[in-house]
Amino acid sequence: MTRAPLAAAIVCVLVPRASAQVTTAQYDNARTGSDTVERHLTPRNVGPDGFGKLLTLSVEGDVYAQPLWLPHLSIPGNGVHDVLFVATEHDDVYAFDATGQSAAPLWHVAFAAPARGVLPVPSRDARCPFIRPDIGISATPVIDTTTGTLYVLARTKESDTRGTATYVQRLHALDVHTGAEKFGGPVVIQAAVRGTAGAAADGRVRFDPLTENPRSALLLTNGLVYLAWASSCDVAPYHGWVMTYDGRTLRQVGVLNTTPDGEAGGIWQGQAGLAADQEGQVFAVTGNGTFDGDVPERAARNYGNSVLRLGRDAAVHDYFTPFNQEALNAQDLDLGSGGPVLLPPQPGRYPHLLVVGGKGGGLYVVNRDSMGRFHPGDNRHAVQVIETGRSCFGAVAYWSHHVFAWSADDVLRDYLVEGDSLRPVGRGTVQLIDPGATPTISANGARDGIVWVIASKGWRAADQPAVLHAFDASNVARELYTSEQHASRDRAGMTLRFSIPTVADGRVYVGTKGGIEVYGLLPTRARP
Repeated sequence: MTRAPLAAAIVCVLVPRASAQVTTAQYDNARTGSDTVERHLTPRNVGPDGFGKLLTLSVEGDVYAQPLWLPHLSIPGNGVHDVLFVATEHDDVYAFDATGQSAAPLWHVAFAAPARGVLPVPSRDARCPFIRPDIGISATPVIDTTTGTLYVLARTKESDTRGTATYVQRLHALDVHTGAEKFGGPVVIQAAVRGTAGAAADGRVRFDPLTENPRSALLLTNGLVYLAWASSCDVAPYHGWVMTYDGRTLRQVGVLNTTPDGEAGGIWQGQAGLAADQEGQVFAVTGNGTFDGDVPERAARNYGNSVLRLGRDAAVHDYFTPFNQEALNAQDLDLGSGGPVLLPPQPGRYPHLLVVGGKGGGLYVVNRDSMGRFHPGDNRHAVQVIETGRSCFGAVAYWSHHVFAWSADDVLRDYLVEGDSLRPVGRGTVQLIDPGATPTISANGARDGIVWVIASKGWRAADQPAVLHAFDASNVARELYTSEQHASRDRAGMTLRFSIPTVADGRVYVGTKGGIEVYGLLPTRARP
């Protein structure tokens, strides 16, 4: 591991500033996807003549994790900077000056150590080509600003002198100022639960660090770090897992296996994160897998294709499962291809709502206070179901009483939140193929809203450039900008599926194969 030298004493001081701190995926634990303190970018100045690519930050490995951002951070021996944190599939974590003062990182940590036989997991070992050639850090990390800690979940393949390989996943706690490990970390991920699944031994189902793939972003709430897993290309055996760790000690607090007596039920959510409300209740969405909540004489233990409400110990306190979960499972139409978004309190009968979309072609509006569990025959236990006819991956975004969604093979859609229901009020004209996109919203409070998305590629398509799009949030049919309008100046690197852009303090950051593209308002001399 390489890192910046430690200062004799480091004090974490994050100075408040009129800019967002992007400490977690999709901006907040509700996963609204909204930066509401953006004062530089507006629908009036974002366009091909004044907005474009400023620079590229090169890294080792592909950037699936959403970049995070902290303002006014002191770096020992290197002054104060706005810092962009980037994690890659090569098992590297970088801290860059976010304004592009230098292309060299402020610090860099490498979890791989080839000289010691420690490498990222090769995609061939996981028998899955979706993330290739390396599988290292896929899930978006999370930052605790009270302790100045960046939590990262990394995968490695480790070979001894005889060539015997083991696969390991570790939770790292890094100092945001230096990249140094904290709290005695890292800690190796291990777990076992009581169960009768096919791979169980001695009545226990054990976590497999090779087959379990973490895609869903890390969550920090009430001092606990939540981690979640699914599969690589449905290579069996696998299960959905959720584990919680104390953020100060890295001690494991809770473990959930979503299908201990069955199979699958992975939590991947199209790269979106688990969500949490202000009380610390946590919400996760599972994919295809065993479900037994419809068996009244037995307590449910298997939760395929369900929205789960979890407690501090990761135990299931409530859930919502579509009535046609069996058909969804048979047709590979994961509910869990989408992640949960929690709306702010509403004035209707159900003030606490959750919105999620899945592969089955619908948006579900769920009452978080009483989620309905399972109802055979229809979805009357949902507050609302909006049939989209298109698969949903990732998550919707919420801003100023509006929900923005972009399903596969569809256009951007705008829904007005009225009480406890969503009403369609706008649609775009640009169509994106599978997998659609997870939007990011930038705005100055309730003004100057812009919807940002990254167009990627079909799951079997050849490599192609990522395309950054910007739309007027007040009229989603009005496209403001695309990085292909001035391709010679603005074209991005090769795209990655499920990428989510980060907007912070007048710049837009796009993860690609081997780099971060930085967009913003162009200097006068760079304009056409």
